[in-house]
Amino acid sequence: MSQQLVTSNRRAFLKFLAGSPLLAGFLPIADIFKQAQADGVISSPAEALNVLEFEAAARKALPPAHFGYMTTGVDGDATLKANREGFTHYQLRPRRLVDVSNIDTSIELFGAKWETPIILAPVGSQKAFHPDGEIASARAAQAKKTLQILSTVTTSSVEDVTAARGAPIWYQLYVTNQWEATLKMIKRAEAAGCPVLVFTVDQIGGRNTETQQVLRRLDTRQCVTCHGAPVGPEMDTPLYYRRRPMFDGIDTSSLTRRTQSLTWDFLKRLKDSTSMKLVIKGIETTEDAQLCLENGANGLIVSNHGGRAEDSGRATIDCLSEIVQGVGGRIPVLIDGGFRRGTDIFKALALGASNVTDYPKQ
Repeated sequence: MSQQLVTSNRRAFLKFLAGSPLLAGFLPIADIFKQAQADGVISSPAEALNVLEFEAAARKALPPAHFGYMTTGVDGDATLKANREGFTHYQLRPRRLVDVSNIDTSIELFGAKWETPIILAPVGSQKAFHPDGEIASARAAQAKKTLQILSTVTTSSVEDVTAARGAPIWYQLYVTNQWEATLKMIKRAEAAGCPVLVFTVDQIGGRNTETQQVLRRLDTRQCVTCHGAPVGPEMDTPLYYRRRPMFDGIDTSSLTRRTQSLTWDFLKRLKDSTSMKLVIKGIETTEDAQLCLENGANGLIVSNHGGRAEDSGRATIDCLSEIVQGVGGRIPVLIDGGFRRGTDIFKALALGASNVTDYPKQ
């Protein structure tokens, strides 16, 4: 019998153990997972016991620089880790003998109804991880009838992704140092049928991506040879933007996303430039949530950029309650950061979130 078949059969047996209500009391689940992990990484999505197993598979399959871009934060990765650990701060109080035979998980946002509160968050450079990039994500979103948000630094155009999704998507905006370039992207997203503009406000400047840079040292390949755009220190250069579809037709010779002079007054300029709804992504305090309301935002996303922008060390789930209370139901409150299980999503919804948006890399 081949080693591959032995491994496959053993994993199938361990899956049975993990799912058995009779055996669960005799064999701790943690021990089952340790044994499963000892057998090696999964070879197909169907083998996964949970989404955590995809990270080990990605580490094995991806170039080190790409894996680092996907999974690391800034400084000592404290905020990245806090996002995941934050869910342990909240426990559930289960109630019994409640009729759960007819559960409705659908939600409504800005007049559109969705079957699930889970949203695909904006993730750039997806062709660094799969040749079909954002198009593959759009097909998955279509199959599950899930809302998708497209990143400014997408490796597929908003038109192609919208066509693959077969329905309108939201567009996430990184503002550049040139208003004309920013406005062109806004109008292009609007023309593609995007009903909502997601304005990211949590990138305050350069990022100290220490862990990512360590992994880059292990990788001698150049990103331009595999998916056409760099994902390291070259991410704010003309070459980077020229290879991004949303920057087609834009002079990128002096373009940068490091717009450190932005203030809340900029929201009025955005609102005046588009008919799309405006959602602010990157809110962590009730004070900023109040400013979102005062400046006409239609919604907000509680986010710390997955611990990839600054190292506050504060989990987004720990920020949620104060923001929900401050908003008082006047606009939708979405959240991302560290979500891995259904119970994580349940906790966020129980704490008042309207929806959960998250990244495969977080």
